[in-house]
Amino acid sequence: MKSHFVVDLSDGQLIVSHFLVREKEVRTSFRTGTSWLQVELVDRTGAICGKMWDNFAPLVPTFERDDVVQVRGRVKLFNGQKELTLEQILPALERDYDLSDFLPHTKRDVEQMYAELSMAVAATGNPWLRQLLVSVVADPSIAPRLKRAPAAMTMHHAFIGGLLEHIVSLVALARSLGGHYPEVDADLLLTGIVLHDVGKIYELRYARAIDYSTEGRLLGHITIGVQLVHEKIKAIPDFPRHLAVLVEHLIVSHHGSHEFGSPALPQTREAVALHFLDDIDSKMATMRASLDHASPLAVDSLWTDRNPSLRRALLRSDKYLSSNRSNDDAAAPADVSQNSRVAAPAEKLAAEKDDRVSP
Repeated sequence: MKSHFVVDLSDGQLIVSHFLVREKEVRTSFRTGTSWLQVELVDRTGAICGKMWDNFAPLVPTFERDDVVQVRGRVKLFNGQKELTLEQILPALERDYDLSDFLPHTKRDVEQMYAELSMAVAATGNPWLRQLLVSVVADPSIAPRLKRAPAAMTMHHAFIGGLLEHIVSLVALARSLGGHYPEVDADLLLTGIVLHDVGKIYELRYARAIDYSTEGRLLGHITIGVQLVHEKIKAIPDFPRHLAVLVEHLIVSHHGSHEFGSPALPQTREAVALHFLDDIDSKMATMRASLDHASPLAVDSLWTDRNPSLRRALLRSDKYLSSNRSNDDAAAPADVSQNSRVAAPAEKLAAEKDDRVSP
């Protein structure tokens, strides 16, 4: 059983534990000529940088990316971030670890969420759209991936089962929206919700770590998703051509703008609704992850660390309302405050690439 998780590590702590290797590189300082082994180690609670300074050369060929290793090292804070100074790295035997310790997982029951989605699909009134959705959701080559895929690599719903959780959340949001805006075609919107991110089941790898597949890097989930849906539509005899165009428009436009990777802007009620529902759900999930994460520098802080996707720190409102601290005590640290500076356009795009380009 894994003995230490990233989220629980503290400055000065000596640990022996298992981690999955996400990155591995031998680096050399141009200034001093000193070389060291640097690895990114992950578990289901987070990631930490590890550095080995001495006698690392014989260890380099003994493990690769996505391997599980046992490490011994000491935690320290460097520039406000936890890292490990490593003394030992050993390849781990499969019998010595549980792979579920290294990949974050939805807290919800996957089979229950899949049943909720299947019920929503079965209740679709438009027979063409119902047939299309069933052909995707019930496909034995797709369903296992749909149950397991994350919705993104790092930002929102970035865990096993995250894509399904995101879809089911959007289905619930769409019910509320439909009651307020009856002019929106509920069946068409549901179709967009189920299919808009379906390409992510192939864009991402998530067997031992969450990363982009080669297909995902080359094509992206929008292209992959449109191709998959197009083939499913072709397999349904006499599927209405104009309806097919509207379905595919929902997929290609759901990022909302060319800047964030959509080939087309949302130009129907359903496409606009899908974009904003998708955006609010991804942002709220990102906020939830930040607010649930304790800063290594201040566990009881009223403020989170700066969120790179949202480009701001977040106030823990419940703590703020229940505290007796002065207003000065509740101020965000200057280096993470959302008001400290305005991000340049290039930085903004870089910060949002992972999850506004793939919400």
